[in-house]
Amino acid sequence: MAAKQGERPRRRLSTAERREQLLDVGARLFSESPYDDVWIEQVAEIAGVSRGLLYHYFPNKREFFAAVVECESERMLRTMTPAPGRSARERLTNGLDVFLAYVDEHPHGFRAFHRADATGDQVVRRVYQRALAAQEAQILQALAADAEFGAALDGRPGTRLAVRGWLSFTTAVCLEWLRGSELSREQVRDLCVRALFGVLAP
Repeated sequence: MAAKQGERPRRRLSTAERREQLLDVGARLFSESPYDDVWIEQVAEIAGVSRGLLYHYFPNKREFFAAVVECESERMLRTMTPAPGRSARERLTNGLDVFLAYVDEHPHGFRAFHRADATGDQVVRRVYQRALAAQEAQILQALAADAEFGAALDGRPGTRLAVRGWLSFTTAVCLEWLRGSELSREQVRDLCVRALFGVLAP
């Protein structure tokens, strides 16, 4: 359809841009409502596309939600490349600065990602668990290379479990922070750093 006089013609989105648009809409809907309350037709309506086009990209809601979780997993892991620092504490602090910036800038995606574990769907949960395992491995690697903690934690039972529990703690803190906590990003960061090193102190 031709654009009306004075209106700019709509730019046709590429396949990758359209897919990204649909995933962004999905992240918002899944972050605001439980999985069962989201209808894939809502996504098409909000994105301004036909249901047929949406189903061309994602054949059903399960695969659509898995794609949303995978997208946010990749985006999150890109923020978690090893941070610079002389010690594990410095690297964790610097890494949390980047991670909390991601949480602040992509709140819908962060919430949607962490709803994945509650769906009961094994395909979706595997994507979720894979991302958590990557986070856990990065932290354990930084601790093992640290002069202060490496030797003390080498072979110490419970270290992996403590890191896994800390990831759950950090998730809960971030979700509460997004609800409107009075804490600044720096205060949230420092709280999370103290929590991990308080548990793991030799």
